[in-house]
Amino acid sequence: MSNPARRLPHIDALKALAAQAIVLHHLVSYGPIARAAHAALPMLAGVMHQYGRMAVQVFLVVGGYLSARGLSPRGQALQAAVPELLWRRYLRLVLPFLAALALTLGACGLIASSWPELVPTDISPGQLFAHALLLHDVLGYEALTVGAWYVAIDLQLFALLVGLLWLARRGWRHPSRLVVGPLLVAGAALASAFIFNRQPELDAFAPYFFVSYGLGALVHWLGLWRHRRAGLVLLAAAIGAALWLDWRDRLALALATALWLAWAGARQAEARPLLPAAWAPTLARWATPSYALFLLHFPVLLLTNALLANLPGATPAAGLVLLAATWLLANGLAVPFHRWVEAPAARFDPLAWLPRLRTA
Repeated sequence: MSNPARRLPHIDALKALAAQAIVLHHLVSYGPIARAAHAALPMLAGVMHQYGRMAVQVFLVVGGYLSARGLSPRGQALQAAVPELLWRRYLRLVLPFLAALALTLGACGLIASSWPELVPTDISPGQLFAHALLLHDVLGYEALTVGAWYVAIDLQLFALLVGLLWLARRGWRHPSRLVVGPLLVAGAALASAFIFNRQPELDAFAPYFFVSYGLGALVHWLGLWRHRRAGLVLLAAAIGAALWLDWRDRLALALATALWLAWAGARQAEARPLLPAAWAPTLARWATPSYALFLLHFPVLLLTNALLANLPGATPAAGLVLLAATWLLANGLAVPFHRWVEAPAARFDPLAWLPRLRTA
């Protein structure tokens, strides 16, 4: 687990809640367990099926906030070497993703005879290679596991943010360059809100989602500005205009998340934390393996769905029991997966011997 002194409890709360919402959305969306949940609890399962996936917007906003906080804490131009930043981000995302994908394909092999409708067929080397490069959607390959699109988009969004901050470093030498990076990000976020995010055919590319990611980054930088409230009002008004032009529930949730982050962050800065200090360790324990949970819950769901499909005389009540068991098992396995796979991946660098990647 990361250093508790550096953690932000309000961020941990968002990550923990969003991760659980996404898991529950998938539990009521696939296979016999989903059908049992809709039969036993039609209203609750229907709401989670329809709206649970929107929790991804929370992760996008939080991702932008944390990336801006790490890359440009004071709004300054990018200081680190771009190749090294992108390489480390790629490794941090793809190594756990490939480990989870291997578990998913292994689970598919085990259940192929009992639950064939969710087992991919005719997997080609090109499809596997595209997944390893996080280009499966861009190249038109079917995803081999749920959430694969998010991992690819996360890398694209990070690369786009790095590119904009790099432009602020390369193109301006005046002291005002401290605001150039945030201004470029704001322009890209508004272009996404008014143009790219309104074209569903672009959902395999970063500009479609950058409005949510950019909102998170801008909220971080606005929190450092003495005219923070005026900046937040302008930002909310601009996104409100985009929503008036073309209402999107996911964008409204992203805006609400960003404004909540701004409010919670202001309270934190004023030593008036939103959440009791005693909650911080618990929130950290739930939030830390959120990416591991996101990756790992689907192979668990495949196996428990196959178990229910082969259970003679299965009832909706049995399906609910297996739904709860799947949720518990996935959360339990996410902790060792984070410790033994995800955390080492963040430190692993097979190209550390290449000096050019180390040159700032």
